[in-house]
Amino acid sequence: MCGIAGIFHQDRTRRVDRDTLRGMTRALSHRGPDGEGYYEDGNIGLGHRRLAIIDLNTGKQPMYSTNGDVVVVFNGEIYNYLELREELESLGHSFVSVSDTEVIIAAYKQWGFDCQQKFNGMWAFALWDVREEQLFISRDRIGEKPLHYSFQDQTFVFGSEIKSLLAYRSDYKPATELLSVYLSLGYVPAPYTFYEGISRLRPGHYLIVKDSCVQDRVYWDLPAITESDMRSDTDRIYREFEEFFLDAVRLRMRSDVPFGAFLSGGLDSASVVAAMSAQSSLPVDTFTIGFEERAFDERHLARDAAEHFRTNHHERIAVPEMFDDSLQKVLLHFDEPFGDASAIPVGLVSGIARQHVTMVLTGDGGDEVLSGYTNYLTEKLTKRYGMVPAAMRRGMYGSTVLLSKLARGGLRYRLNCAERFLRLADSSYNERAVAKMSWLGPESIRELIPESVPHIPMGDYFADALAKCPFADGFYRQMYFNLKVSLPEDMLAKVDRMSMAHSLEARVPFLDHRLVELTYQVHKDVKLPGRRRKDLLRRTIGRRLPQSLLKAPKSSFMVPLREWFKQDDFNQRLNSLKQTDFGLNNSVIRSIVEDNRDGRNDYGDFIWRLFVLKHWLETPTRPGMTASVEVQGNA
Repeated sequence: MCGIAGIFHQDRTRRVDRDTLRGMTRALSHRGPDGEGYYEDGNIGLGHRRLAIIDLNTGKQPMYSTNGDVVVVFNGEIYNYLELREELESLGHSFVSVSDTEVIIAAYKQWGFDCQQKFNGMWAFALWDVREEQLFISRDRIGEKPLHYSFQDQTFVFGSEIKSLLAYRSDYKPATELLSVYLSLGYVPAPYTFYEGISRLRPGHYLIVKDSCVQDRVYWDLPAITESDMRSDTDRIYREFEEFFLDAVRLRMRSDVPFGAFLSGGLDSASVVAAMSAQSSLPVDTFTIGFEERAFDERHLARDAAEHFRTNHHERIAVPEMFDDSLQKVLLHFDEPFGDASAIPVGLVSGIARQHVTMVLTGDGGDEVLSGYTNYLTEKLTKRYGMVPAAMRRGMYGSTVLLSKLARGGLRYRLNCAERFLRLADSSYNERAVAKMSWLGPESIRELIPESVPHIPMGDYFADALAKCPFADGFYRQMYFNLKVSLPEDMLAKVDRMSMAHSLEARVPFLDHRLVELTYQVHKDVKLPGRRRKDLLRRTIGRRLPQSLLKAPKSSFMVPLREWFKQDDFNQRLNSLKQTDFGLNNSVIRSIVEDNRDGRNDYGDFIWRLFVLKHWLETPTRPGMTASVEVQGNA
């Protein structure tokens, strides 16, 4: 697990500046505290920061082929490198290390760009072919590892994180046309970033940089299948899922350093721990974050799992006093606005884990692979609700609105959710999805952004993101969007940045491509029979879990921000947010803050998005000028 960076001048007479390359690479030192290395040859330069996990003695990078005609810098892990090494040796290749990096070189020399199809892992690598004078850059299938790049003035630069590119040049301007997308999603999806001129390589894609040209190609995509062809052969699906899952965990336990697991109160992380415990001769170290607010705290369930599997368990509580420090860490490690507040506990649990281990396995991806989010159940219920007579639907909606105005506390929040479900039930899937993701609603997002600021409407972006989706059913469209967009650009970005902030490697068994390809083709009634979520997991690995976890209701890994923001300690921060000048409608912001404070709506997570945006725009070290000047300047 590492950080990579590079410069490639298309003008062959222009040499790479050594100090600039080192600055780009050292900006990633948190990703690789165990060492650095460089390759420089005229107009090409590659940099690497190393976090040693496998082959501690001979795995240094950049790594070269035997005759020096191929050079690679690599961030990630190829889990099946031992099997590939054996196959390559049978084809005549020899090795001087026991590193998975050397396997990448041999695989490229054997299969060319098709080597990507051979890898089971998470990666972002840059491979320089000396003879072809060609740079080959690849990102893993699902998007666990990041890669950012820019091509301007006949110079191609890249880095694991945006800060590496900012070390090359600092005059990138904010892409304020993405304000609506950011405020709706809470993140900026690939291929975009919040900087004009900086792109993010999409999962399953690779770049060929040669002869003043950057070609973006696809080497992997989700299986081509129609709704009518979805699999329902349950017994075989169960067998394949369990086999792939256990093997995915086995492969991800390959390590030359101590490792453990993140453990929440959910089925996904507990299933990972179950599989690890079954394959380890030693107790697994597990790590949990909880909250003082009981409705958000799952520590008791995590303890049940820890006791059941006899792990060495460690836990910590996230409290409101951690808000400012967590905000600064998000600003530092994401380099652009990132409004998923669950980055706070991920950062905290990563810090605890790093005190004991260098690598962890996590349960991330389970909700996407197994269609476990409540939105999937909502889509199934929406179809049934459409059969209810219109007059009855109108009556139900009116009663719910009335009750929500009279209720208080948690009941009001639940009734607000029911009101939104009833209100959106007659809308198209795209309209429902956009409304749910934004927390605030598309109309309020439009009011929040002044007309003088050109921006891409969220509805337009969403329609474009699903343009190639082959499904009409909302359940499958949700699955497509989660796997294509929210998983790599939100969930995995969060885990990567916050774990690497602590020089901790995180591995995700649920995202073994064999599992993703299998479950993508499984019928929704097998994944979600009736209202029984994650039935596929329950009927396989779930049989090993304690009953308390199996019976627990669905819970998201959320921070109790709605409660934190009601506290007097936050009044000053919220007042500054309401009065700030960062190009948004302050009257809408005041309404949001007051509705959250008075318990009319749960806007805690949306307020966090605003905090992140405000502080990012106003950070002096961010490229460009202050927020109000830039937003108006782009108008």
